[in-house]
Amino acid sequence: MSTTHPSPGGGTLATWVRDLGLGIRFAVTGGREGWTRTLLTAVGVGLGVAMLLLAAAVPAMMGARNDRGYDRDYSWFNEPPKRTASTVLFAPADTSFRDDSIRGLLLKADGDRPVLPPGVEAMPASGEMVVSPALKKLLDQPGSKLLRERLDYRPAGVIGDQGLLGPAELAYYAGSDKLVARSQDGSTGNATRIPHFGRGESKPEPLGGVLTMLVIIIVVVLLMPVAVFIGTAVRFGGERRDRRLAALRLVGADSRTTRRIAAGEALFGSLLGLVVGTGIFLITRQFSTEVTLYDISVFPYDITPGPGLAALVALAVPGAAVAVTLLAMRGIAVEPLGVVRKATAQKRRLWWRLLIPLAGLGLLAPLFGTVSQEDAGVNPYQVTAGVVLLLVGLTTVLPWLVESVVGRFRGGPLPWQLATRRVQLDSSAAARMVSGVTVAVAGAIALQSLFTGVQSDFVTATGDDPDRAQLSVSQSVDSGAQAQRVEKAFADTPGIRDVLGVIQDDAVQGNASTLKSEDITYATLVVGDCATLRELARVGAGCADGDVFLVQDPGGYGDMSFAKPGDTLDLNTPVTDKYTGTPQPWRIPADARTARSRVSPDGEQTWGVLATPAALDVAALPSPSVRLMLRTDPGSPDAVEHARNTAARIDPTLTVFELTATHESRKFTTIRRGLFIGATATLALIGASLLVSMLEQLRERRKLLAVLVAFGTRRSVLGLSVLWQTALPVALGLALAIVGGAGLGAVLRTMVGESPHVDWASVGVMTGAGAGVVVLVTLLSLPPLWRMMRPDGLRTE
Repeated sequence: MSTTHPSPGGGTLATWVRDLGLGIRFAVTGGREGWTRTLLTAVGVGLGVAMLLLAAAVPAMMGARNDRGYDRDYSWFNEPPKRTASTVLFAPADTSFRDDSIRGLLLKADGDRPVLPPGVEAMPASGEMVVSPALKKLLDQPGSKLLRERLDYRPAGVIGDQGLLGPAELAYYAGSDKLVARSQDGSTGNATRIPHFGRGESKPEPLGGVLTMLVIIIVVVLLMPVAVFIGTAVRFGGERRDRRLAALRLVGADSRTTRRIAAGEALFGSLLGLVVGTGIFLITRQFSTEVTLYDISVFPYDITPGPGLAALVALAVPGAAVAVTLLAMRGIAVEPLGVVRKATAQKRRLWWRLLIPLAGLGLLAPLFGTVSQEDAGVNPYQVTAGVVLLLVGLTTVLPWLVESVVGRFRGGPLPWQLATRRVQLDSSAAARMVSGVTVAVAGAIALQSLFTGVQSDFVTATGDDPDRAQLSVSQSVDSGAQAQRVEKAFADTPGIRDVLGVIQDDAVQGNASTLKSEDITYATLVVGDCATLRELARVGAGCADGDVFLVQDPGGYGDMSFAKPGDTLDLNTPVTDKYTGTPQPWRIPADARTARSRVSPDGEQTWGVLATPAALDVAALPSPSVRLMLRTDPGSPDAVEHARNTAARIDPTLTVFELTATHESRKFTTIRRGLFIGATATLALIGASLLVSMLEQLRERRKLLAVLVAFGTRRSVLGLSVLWQTALPVALGLALAIVGGAGLGAVLRTMVGESPHVDWASVGVMTGAGAGVVVLVTLLSLPPLWRMMRPDGLRTE
């Protein structure tokens, strides 16, 4: 008869390799139950790995997008070059259609060897255009008739990937023979000459302290739930595993050996999860061209993790699986005759759990009031460590909270008793299941609090009043008659209810021809009807055609001392430093009245000489410009599209601006979009991970559920008990998330010099989103629950 000797309890490398290998063998040869647990772990870990690989690909993805953007850039040239056979004239012709922005550029070659934008094989001839695949698809749609009328060019090709930021970008290059090089003083011409496309020596501006901190917090908040879920996934099927380990104790294995064997099983599941996650990542990457989130799309080959980050994921996930398993086994006594869980015999202590968030607060406290947008010297490691500790602190407090609250419940309806008793028996599993939701919601609340605190630095008031006018157009014209034609064209546009139009030019002193250039003073001449002038200044109800009003500059910079009633002005304003040409005198009527400036619908404060058409013939203005403010018909949803078509017929480079009350910094907008995209992906991961967790817990309890049904327990009672088992820890987790998120938000606001404030509307939205995901997952878990209550659940192997 052979004797089984206990495994040595030492921690040598050979011992570790042997026991980990034995755990892997148990995972592979454990029959249907063993493989079910392993596959659940692999799926759970795989979802987290796919998210981590996506996050690891973000730097390369954004770098590739930025490089393509810089390679096609044309905005960095300070002085126009001389004309050569390779230079090109260009003029921006951006537009929008419905809610989509379209990047456009008009081109004209100077010679027979023109430089080409990236992705363009040949310079489009006049009247032709090359378009992005997405724009081609949009133009072909039946509802794009107005856009086809606006971009009335012959298709001559498609822009290649290297010329686009992403597959869904809408862009075109069109040839035009009407481009004329702009003069040095800008008085003539409509296009700029460039020697090549590309960024030259320019570099992107740094984000600044506040935006850098925002990016750091976003990364931490989005990835923390992933890490939490991976830690949860490697503990799937823990009860069955522990019973198998108890059998090993019967044949002589000591407690350390059983822990290492358990770690080996988790290691195999995590390695399989790496394979599954890589597969999910590679498969979903191929469909990235079909997905556009918040106007951002990417090419599949851009979504490539950096080698270093990919290696970090490949090493960190198995390492974390082993570490989490060993740590979890410290709370379990696996004996030859069974398993004793120490957690149920001893109440959890709170004091050491509070030390973790306090340590995080200690790291962030020195930064209170020191983070500003002007100072880019934020210590990313200090901020990251502090926020991570605060969020990890929530996951350590949650088990204590669940145990303390649920442990007080007694009595109640039968479903409630079954649910509370189950949670009381294993509060750790209940807390683990919702810890990811808790961290995600807390982080989202904190981020939203920080966003509301700093957005005033990046969201500024434009001064526009969309209630008085909805669109604006401005253009330099050759004559007053042309300005009137432009105004009439917009007045005849479908969907335009009213046009507030003025024709503007400058005037100088009547004796400007005899003055030195430094002594010449300018004032603005504005010609419009009384209805329009009332939107620019407080001219009163008595305004009539033929009246003239003198308006002082409200900012105090403009000089109106030479423009008084009866004074003579010279309409011939110098284009260069030296006065040239013949004076064109115009006398201000003696009955001209003064008026105060008023902020116009397009956010401007107009000053100078405001005249009605009968008082000043616009034909006398030598260098006029037209400025229009358009009121749209609320019943015409495509009014702005008709206005853009009118502008394109007048001049393809003419832009119609939609008046908005605020303007948001582009960098801030990009970061906000990144947050929304990441939050969407994280919520999807949380939903999938919760579903896997619930299925794993139901599988563990399948036999118990079947026994209860066999003894006559109604299925509705068991179904309600399972719902309560989910609802209780979720409610406690969300309550903790509200407190923790509000606290972290207050800390972050204090760091940027803002007073602590809780945006309860945002708290409600974030909490509702988290609860909604849980409700959806719970509903999806009901069909498997009904199946597991069948009598065949009593079968065993």
